[in-house]
Amino acid sequence: MEEFRRAYIQLCKESGVQPQETVLQQLHELREGPGQSHLNFATQSLSVDTCRVLGKLLQDEILFTEILLSDCMLNEEGVRHLLNGLCSNTVVKSLDLKGNNLRALGAEALGKLLRQNKSIRSLTLEWNSLGMWEEGFSLFCQGLGGNRFLQWLDLRNNQINHQGAGELAMALKCNSSLQELDLRWNNIGLLGGRALLSCLHSNKTLRRLELAGNNIPSDILKAVEQAMDHNQDRQTILAENHSRTRVLSKEMFNLKEEKAKQFLDLMDTIDKQREEITRSSRTSAARVGQLQEALNERQSVMNSLKAKLQMTEAALALSEQKVHNLGELLSATKQEQASMTECQLKELRQQKQEAADRETKLLRDLSAANEKNLLLRNQVDELERRCKAQQDQLFQVKQDLTNTTAELKLRAVQAEERLEMEKKRFKQGLEDVESLRMKEVDHMTHHMEASERSMQERIQRLEAIRIGLEEELSRVKAAAFAERGQAEEELIKVRGQARLEEQQHLDHLEEKLRLMTQSRDEAQNYCLQQKQAVGEAQAKVSQLTLQTEGFKRRVEELQQDLSGKEQEKVAEVNKVRVELQEQIGHLQAERTVQEGLKEKIAALERQLKVLSSNHREALLDKESEISTLQEKLRMKEAEISRMREEEAQRASFLQNAIMAYVQGSTLGALSPRK
Repeated sequence: MEEFRRAYIQLCKESGVQPQETVLQQLHELREGPGQSHLNFATQSLSVDTCRVLGKLLQDEILFTEILLSDCMLNEEGVRHLLNGLCSNTVVKSLDLKGNNLRALGAEALGKLLRQNKSIRSLTLEWNSLGMWEEGFSLFCQGLGGNRFLQWLDLRNNQINHQGAGELAMALKCNSSLQELDLRWNNIGLLGGRALLSCLHSNKTLRRLELAGNNIPSDILKAVEQAMDHNQDRQTILAENHSRTRVLSKEMFNLKEEKAKQFLDLMDTIDKQREEITRSSRTSAARVGQLQEALNERQSVMNSLKAKLQMTEAALALSEQKVHNLGELLSATKQEQASMTECQLKELRQQKQEAADRETKLLRDLSAANEKNLLLRNQVDELERRCKAQQDQLFQVKQDLTNTTAELKLRAVQAEERLEMEKKRFKQGLEDVESLRMKEVDHMTHHMEASERSMQERIQRLEAIRIGLEEELSRVKAAAFAERGQAEEELIKVRGQARLEEQQHLDHLEEKLRLMTQSRDEAQNYCLQQKQAVGEAQAKVSQLTLQTEGFKRRVEELQQDLSGKEQEKVAEVNKVRVELQEQIGHLQAERTVQEGLKEKIAALERQLKVLSSNHREALLDKESEISTLQEKLRMKEAEISRMREEEAQRASFLQNAIMAYVQGSTLGALSPRK
């Protein structure tokens, strides 16, 4: 660390730059600290000259494995110098550039770093602005696609939109080393989520992908989680297969070593036997040389001994031939075992490829089903909005109808009140002065004529209002029929998840219909009460004098007009009720259509379940095949061990036979006993 500090000061002097005090203080603290593998300049403000000097020092620096530059608010020029220096570094494993507001030049320098550096395994870029400049982020993604060493990347809060997510997806299709990627709290959205999901079909090394806070639908997040689970399972299976192959290779190597040791032991025993035979022959030759002069008569014995010696040599040659044959048999078994292992490995690769193809096919089917579900959900939401608009229009029409009925009732009540007032005035005139009866009758007739004219005018106005309401109602009906036709065409494509909501709407309409019937019954009761009151008034008027009969006839005519209006009102209410019943029938028909759609969706879900069960069965079959291959491998190992034992037994038999032959020969009898 002290050498790094001195090199920093020396390079600052050579460059004509004043050493930065905060950097010197930090290097001094690192020198006094226990660990020297971390270069920590977090929250330190570094100038451009300091970054240039540090970049030159880090080109060949072999001390630090982790560099922390978080929250330093670095200038882009300084970041470029630092990253250019790290391009040739081969020691740094982790780099933290959090909170430095990196932009276009920083993204370009990072792309160059990822293309050239071969040692960085972890890169933290949280709280920057890499996604705001499309060209710079594209260069960064190109560098990421060409990198083969980075394993962990943090891109949280970098303002990455759906286009940046598409570039990142293209990079992930080419990258084969990245295992964890954090993209939380960006602006990826639906299109970016789909692009990232599509790249996971070809990327099998990414095990963890964080996408929270990006306005991505839940079904895409679930699909991404499933893809990550598949990648993790695949990594675990590959790790298990690698471990098994390593164990098998170790066992094969151990078997080869044991075979070589046994062969060497056998050759040693044969060499020892040869040495013993040569020693015995030498001793026998020396004895023959000493006794040749004295024992000429035993020359025939020596000739026989020579013949036996030749036989032993022939036996030794035969044993050597057998050993050679055993070696050839061992090499043949080794070749056969190697070919069998290669066949098994080829079968395992083929099975893995088939499983991967099936998995990709299932994932494509699942993504297509998810997209169809999203489309159907959007259509359901649109239809619900239209149904709500139709309901609001229908409610507005009903409200207008109730207002008109209430106004008619109010005017009828006002007419009756005026009639009562006029009756009271008439009685008072009869009781006060009999002589003024004729004047009062004339006055009443004039007043009734005026009131009749006013009532006729009001009736005409009401008739005009009724005609306007009928026209408006016909327009509303035409619009409702047109919208209902559109809704019928669109509801054919809607899935059955809207069944409960439609049931609630039907209940609401039935409740409104019940309220309308109650209001109609109340209006009818009120009309009956009014009729009874009019009958009572007629009975009272009949008791009056004959001079009021003309007034009574006029009142009866007004009552007839009122009853006609009431009948028309009842007819309108009945007509509206019939139309509501027709609408309810259409809604029930639409409900049946939706139930059919729901059954179709249930059938599709059952098909998906069947496909998933078939996939699980295929995986179980593959596992059973792997277990059978393992069992075959164990059987081969048992057979190899048995062959090894047989070879050991044969070698022991051969050794025993040679020893027995040597001991049973005349050389063994003539050899000195130990």
